[in-house]
Amino acid sequence: MRFLLDDEQREFARTLDTLLSAADTPGAARAWAAGDHAPGRALWFRLADAGVFALVVPEEYEGLGPLPLELAVAFTELGRHAVPGPLVETVAAAALLDRLGDKAAASAWLPRVAAGQAIVSLRVPELTGPYALDADLADAVLVAEDDTVRIADAAGPVQPSADPVRRLARPTAGGTVLARGPEVAAATAYAAEVAALATAAQSLGLGRALLDRTVAYVKQRTQFGVPIGSFQAVKHRLADTLLALEFAQPLLHAAALALAGQGTAHREVAAAKVTAGEAAHTAARTALQLHGAVGYTEELDLSLWIRKARPLRDAWGTPASCRARVLAP
Repeated sequence: MRFLLDDEQREFARTLDTLLSAADTPGAARAWAAGDHAPGRALWFRLADAGVFALVVPEEYEGLGPLPLELAVAFTELGRHAVPGPLVETVAAAALLDRLGDKAAASAWLPRVAAGQAIVSLRVPELTGPYALDADLADAVLVAEDDTVRIADAAGPVQPSADPVRRLARPTAGGTVLARGPEVAAATAYAAEVAALATAAQSLGLGRALLDRTVAYVKQRTQFGVPIGSFQAVKHRLADTLLALEFAQPLLHAAALALAGQGTAHREVAAAKVTAGEAAHTAARTALQLHGAVGYTEELDLSLWIRKARPLRDAWGTPASCRARVLAP
């Protein structure tokens, strides 16, 4: 099994990094949290032009996929730059629509998702609880519950969240039923694995961004006339964070390859999800500690990354549930 990215995949990552570095992603994230979605939607179209959403859409619906490894590469960069919006939910909803076997629904939505013309959220009660991410602005909110998938008619008010950029709302009951029957469970399980893989990739990118910013900061902040980065305790803390992130990356790639080859990869995806989520959480705690009091301020862009770490760790599979899946006989 090959765990290293090839030249084309690395170039894809560099292209996304360049695109997002030139965009004001912190500004878009702050606007998104305040309810102004225009900058985020503009960025969404640019990501679609780069092929991000097409990676999960089959060619028959004007996509490029499914390509789980490339999807993991893309979402690592999205996490690194703290791009706002229901990115994970949209690709998971696309995977669900593809697996349901409803050609009419797939033809209506998947080309729009691939082109960035549709933002779709997804609620799976046993994984997401009662809320759907950004349900207030999504073009459609899919609810997969028991043996039924429906498009919710509307969503309730936005609820407070640990990460203000993650706007949570409860979809209303009722709506248009897209599918009902035993095939729904298998399609939902696959969509949940795509969501967990993409969330793990986001966590990895988030953790790397936090580590990079923290390393740069400890080289500048001084105590007793020397940079705090020269202190042995600080070096050990940063090294532990780096090791956690480095350990998560091959697990993420292995999960993507398993999902591509088998169609399902319960243990591999769960292992990647828990490892990347815990690594990002460690990176956030390290960043907060080593930045000192300034790390608590919302005015510092670093807070946009720090406040994502724990919600991403728990989204689409808590650490406990992922460990249970890895250890299940």
